[in-house]
Amino acid sequence: MSDLLRAPAEIKYAEELDWLESIDDNPKPFSWRLSPKMVRLFILGSERSDGLDRDIAQKWYGDRSFVERSIVTLASDRGLLLIGDPGTGKSWLAELLSAAISRNSTLVVQGTAGTTEDHIKYSWNVSMVIAKGQSRESMIPSPIMTAMETGAIGRFEELTRSTSDVQDALISILSEKYISVPELDSDSIVFAKPGFSVIATANSRDRGVNDLSSALKRRFNFVRIPVVTNKKSETEIVRFRTEELLRRHQIELDVPPTLLDVLLQSFADLRATAAAAASDDERLESALSTAEQIGVLEDAILHSNFFGERALTAHTLASSLVGSLARREPEDLAILNKYLHGVVEPRSKAEGGSWPEFLEGGRDAIATLS
Repeated sequence: MSDLLRAPAEIKYAEELDWLESIDDNPKPFSWRLSPKMVRLFILGSERSDGLDRDIAQKWYGDRSFVERSIVTLASDRGLLLIGDPGTGKSWLAELLSAAISRNSTLVVQGTAGTTEDHIKYSWNVSMVIAKGQSRESMIPSPIMTAMETGAIGRFEELTRSTSDVQDALISILSEKYISVPELDSDSIVFAKPGFSVIATANSRDRGVNDLSSALKRRFNFVRIPVVTNKKSETEIVRFRTEELLRRHQIELDVPPTLLDVLLQSFADLRATAAAAASDDERLESALSTAEQIGVLEDAILHSNFFGERALTAHTLASSLVGSLARREPEDLAILNKYLHGVVEPRSKAEGGSWPEFLEGGRDAIATLS
């Protein structure tokens, strides 16, 4: 795993999954590697009441009911659609579910305007077709077809970004559970094996791009993943991801709790500002998600490690926040400048602590970008 830039969940947590599988004596649907109870435990982590001989770390932070509904859906014959704002952990949850259920989270189709039916069905190895003709050997199965043949979970990222033709092709797969290959005279139907299902994700901000048809909606159970606003949960998520970053880069650098509080409070302030804005021009283009919050902190940590004094400062944190969130110029810079003067400046005078340095760092960053 050390030679992989980013190991999929089934490799990263292989030892943990093996252990859970070895002690799992609960009923398992179809060809699932873990029972629904153990899938939930793998994703949400263990508690003392579980009575296990070892702790299982929590990997996804959110309402337990979202995970349970997702697992129940996949145990049925319906697809699962995870929908929410960018950065709410939809793809990570889909990866964890796939890793726990079928030990393969890499059967993924990425939805774009250029995605075609071939990407979810099959294509052909042209050189083999020329040499030997069309056959099962010269056919290149899509990740979805591979999932069907192996009874695994197939994933479809950003479903609403694909065209209606692609979405229509997915309807027949979810309904009929087979793919017809008319180019072949024999062995021309690929049937899904028990355990096959599809987890799709959709960005709620993509409404109107390629809306799902009512027929496709009926084939999915929807689980809406909200933006995490609970401070305790968000702190745990940010700390979990930050510790992963430090381990991956072998960085020895402390993140002071006071600076983590500053980051969390800043995002809470900016979300409140966005909620009160009268138009999109008065809102940052950023979704202000937890994932973007993690990105700001990662940027600050790496900058401090490589170019600073190997100590995270409020000045560097503010500079990373401005640099990460100012995507439109001059609109976003104006919003951030108003926030610094209207919120951070009074708070730095009233509370002191890290806020004065954070204010100075933000002002310096805006001056540099202006």
